[in-house]
Amino acid sequence: MSTTIKVRGYHLDVYQHVNNARYLEFLEEARWALFEDGQLLRIFAEKNLGFAVVNINISFRRAAVMGDVLDIRTEFAGFGEKSSVLKQTIFIAGTEKVVAEADVTYVILDLNTNRAIVLDDDLRTLLSSAS
Repeated sequence: MSTTIKVRGYHLDVYQHVNNARYLEFLEEARWALFEDGQLLRIFAEKNLGFAVVNINISFRRAAVMGDVLDIRTEFAGFGEKSSVLKQTIFIAGTEKVVAEADVTYVILDLNTNRAIVLDDDLRTLLSSAS
């Protein structure tokens, strides 16, 4: 799954490149797009389930500046018993120039109990099919 974001002036810090905290927002926007496009939000709402990020590791590779168009690629990278990892890579659109890479670990919550649930085969298939 790919999401495009154009860098605007309000994304910049005093050094005129994207502030590191903004990358978290860009990555979140791409995850929301993945979950919406794959119908996961609708399906999870019907089952009273939710997503909760529990860890994010980001490596910054190059600066993005105003006017850059960023291509954020999101894919499922693996599963644990109760968690899953999304691999997200931010590129300068139209190139293979990596701006940042992130591994995002999340759990699926039962919203009735607010506890992480075991990712059974059906959930793994559903999550994998979204990317």
